[in-house]
Amino acid sequence: MKLNGSEILTEVLIEQGVDTVFGYPGGAVLNIYDALYKYSDRIKHILTAHEQGASHAADGYARATGKTGVCIATSGPGATNLVTGIATAYMDSVPMVVITGNVGTGLIGRDAFQEVYITGITMPITKHNFMVQNVDELADTIREAFRIANTGRKGPVLIDIPKDVTAAVTEFTNKEKVAIKDDTVIDETELKTVAKLINEAKKPVIQFGGGVVSSNASELALELVEKANIPSCHTLMAAGVIGYNNPLNLGLLGMHGAYVTNKAVDEADVLIAIGTRFSDRVALNTGNFAKKAKIIQIDIDLSEINKNVAVDHYLIGDVKKVLEKLLPLVKKKDRTDWLNTLNEYKKDDYIPVDDDSIITPHQLIKSICEMAGEDAVVVTDVGQHQMWAAQYVHHIRPRGFLTSGGLGTMGYGYGAAIGAKVALGDKIPVIHITGDGSFHMNLNEACTAVSYNLPVITVIMNNRVLGMVRQWQRCFYGKRFSETDPERKTDFVKLCEGFGGKGYRAENIEEFRNAFKDALKQNGPVWIDCAIDKDERVLPMIPSGKTVNDIMLPGCKNCKTPCELKNSK
Repeated sequence: MKLNGSEILTEVLIEQGVDTVFGYPGGAVLNIYDALYKYSDRIKHILTAHEQGASHAADGYARATGKTGVCIATSGPGATNLVTGIATAYMDSVPMVVITGNVGTGLIGRDAFQEVYITGITMPITKHNFMVQNVDELADTIREAFRIANTGRKGPVLIDIPKDVTAAVTEFTNKEKVAIKDDTVIDETELKTVAKLINEAKKPVIQFGGGVVSSNASELALELVEKANIPSCHTLMAAGVIGYNNPLNLGLLGMHGAYVTNKAVDEADVLIAIGTRFSDRVALNTGNFAKKAKIIQIDIDLSEINKNVAVDHYLIGDVKKVLEKLLPLVKKKDRTDWLNTLNEYKKDDYIPVDDDSIITPHQLIKSICEMAGEDAVVVTDVGQHQMWAAQYVHHIRPRGFLTSGGLGTMGYGYGAAIGAKVALGDKIPVIHITGDGSFHMNLNEACTAVSYNLPVITVIMNNRVLGMVRQWQRCFYGKRFSETDPERKTDFVKLCEGFGGKGYRAENIEEFRNAFKDALKQNGPVWIDCAIDKDERVLPMIPSGKTVNDIMLPGCKNCKTPCELKNSK
């Protein structure tokens, strides 16, 4: 059948299983939006307030479901407004297909109105990108984009389509959804060596990363932990791989991980790192990271092997496929002595103090978990609130904690929460935890949540400062608080009501619980403005370049400028 380029684009999106796209119209994509109008009974479009919001929404949709997120923007500023969202997805290996319009092929390179070289701009932050200059190549290019986004280490792919290509007509034939082939070939000799090391280990630890979630291998990961009786820890991207209440789960590893978690890795004789890349927030001192251990790395991306931390053995391939091969070779083993040692280390962990007269971060998050239920999806922005959420949310399943890990994108949360809510529907609560600093960046997406009647609950930890940067300034810069006390006067309750949502204010934990209870009954977006002490710190903390031996606990004995913490053990 004969179709124009815009109709072909829409047909192929549907062919690839896409039911929702996020975007913002403009001149270069008018033909595409005309096609979306015609196909509105088969594909849903969510109009965001800003293109960056669309990219974060597509990202949140993908993380919450495991499907490929799709966003659309016009040329020029529309395309460049997507860049931060593309980079966020790239750093966290999130599958996305990004569609941008461009000026007509005859105008490219002539500085036409709203022309940018978006494929050049995004080359370092995409797995691949395309500019389609012939309508006959369009359908197969889109199919190839979906294949690349989901093959191997997942990530975003951009397709730039000039306006005349979206209007040109050609013959189109439907095809089957792209089949993603798994080319994993496991080194059987190395597999047996790895299994032998695990079976003979006295003090093993498993470190899970986001690759476990990407490969849908969480059930196998749990089976490995419980069969081999090995304590495990996780990076920010692997929250929920092992349930928080599992006795073999040591929790978050790295800069703001528990003392026992970091100590376990420091003392381990074998470290099995699965689907993780040893980022500088995890391996803060690469030369001394797990220095007593034989390190085994399992990852789909060969380029990550020996990049940040030197490893002794590695297995390359999809985590799920590797674990399927490894599990039969791993033996059950009693590790009582090692587990008892770790229980002793737990006695030195930081335990925050309850105070019902105010709102403390750990009590706030505990209340959210109790009231929202285990199925709730938590989405965060970036900063202190993100780390508190990582520490205290009761993670019980993968894809239940969505956050910007690698890029650390302030302003990520609201768009991602909208994407997750659109994907998950009414049955699963979506809770957006943010700070006043992060929220100011993209709170404009409130109009999107209102327009589509999305009951996203936003909990604002409002300490009226840029908390994480201020914490560093307090500890390492002699309390020189340069531009981290912005003196903003934003009334979040009135602002939310101005957008058409419902706002609450809470000064203590009882007020918060009452507000949150009511928020769960609402049919549209809700903001809860929670007063947090500006001197609350994220603890424990290991400074950059240091080890667990330099961990900062209440009193900050390892800090040159004592933090004078109110909550001490």
